[in-house]
Amino acid sequence: MSNPHAGSTPGVECRQSTIHGLGAFATRSFDVGDHVGTYVGTPTDDDGTHVLWVETDDGGWRGIDGTGVLRFLNHSRTPNVEFDGSELHAIVAIKPGDELTFHYGEEWEAFIEAGYSEEE
Repeated sequence: MSNPHAGSTPGVECRQSTIHGLGAFATRSFDVGDHVGTYVGTPTDDDGTHVLWVETDDGGWRGIDGTGVLRFLNHSRTPNVEFDGSELHAIVAIKPGDELTFHYGEEWEAFIEAGYSEEE
């Protein structure tokens, strides 16, 4: 049976996460610097669960409401991937089966420190 959350990112699939809900997992190895995928979705000005905010060339921000498998990336203080715009790259060696995680940013850290639990 095919995964309904598979999206079109070769080498990445969606499945249950021990971090939170669903997560994005590597199905192949990625070396440091490898392109993992592109965050795809519809443009938005509204924040939401799967919105990635990308800085524009003029210093503004644009939101992408994710529709692909990368929308299931979970937060980690020790991430293994990072975004350059909407492009996702490995920052450590990643093995098949590893959950892909990135750091959500300083605002997220402040939210956590204010009492929100990452497990909620």
